[in-house]
Amino acid sequence: MAFATLTSLARACLRPAAVVLSLWLAASAAPALAQGQPLSPEQRKAVTDLIRETILKNPEIIQDALIELERRNTVAQADAQRSAVAAEKTRITDPATSVIIGNPEGDITLVEFMDYNCGYCKRAMEDVTALSKADPKLRVVLKDFPILGPDSVEASRVAVAVKNQLQGAKYFEFHNKLMAVKGKVNAAKALDIAKEAGADVAQLKKDMEAPATKAAITDTVALGDRLGLTGTPAFIIGDEIVFGAVGQAALKQKIDSVRRCGKTDCAG
Repeated sequence: MAFATLTSLARACLRPAAVVLSLWLAASAAPALAQGQPLSPEQRKAVTDLIRETILKNPEIIQDALIELERRNTVAQADAQRSAVAAEKTRITDPATSVIIGNPEGDITLVEFMDYNCGYCKRAMEDVTALSKADPKLRVVLKDFPILGPDSVEASRVAVAVKNQLQGAKYFEFHNKLMAVKGKVNAAKALDIAKEAGADVAQLKKDMEAPATKAAITDTVALGDRLGLTGTPAFIIGDEIVFGAVGQAALKQKIDSVRRCGKTDCAG
């Protein structure tokens, strides 16, 4: 690291005493740097000694640096996810790999990537249902993102096949009943609930094995990977990805902000 860069970091991050030491060392090394000469062994040792002494006297520097690193990583991750959402905008709401409920022509879209065996998705289901009922201008897009094992994949295959027979409110009723199941959800349980909802089970079993059904799930899982989704539920509102069951109020606040200013945080 160039000495000038080191002292710049010191001015930004270090305590006042360390800044004084850094400025003193910079002054002593300045003649060599001005002449384009590398630091002498003595100067390099002085830099090393300064760093060691500063950290030993101010160990909180390490904590401050880690906090700043985490902040920068969070910002970089959010920027990358916004770019990914913009690039995948059409695929995110593709009817071939989604189920659309609420108002199909709604002015705001809430996308949820979910897994039928995800406990937090079950908790978030109540929030999504409440938001959909309370907001007639909200479009909700459900994406089957089965990442919790074979049972989840089986349940999603049934759910994707069900949309060939049930749409709108009827599909949402099936979805909510399946999400409300206690314990593991698999194909057998999903087929039972689909039958209760009025679906033809014999046709469902055929549609479950259709290439289009399997391709829809594979495509969504690949899309989730490109978006950097590491768990469920994951919501997309505007250009932001929101992880976890954050609650109805938090989702509504972001929806209202997008409606008001086009961003999930109008103050940002």
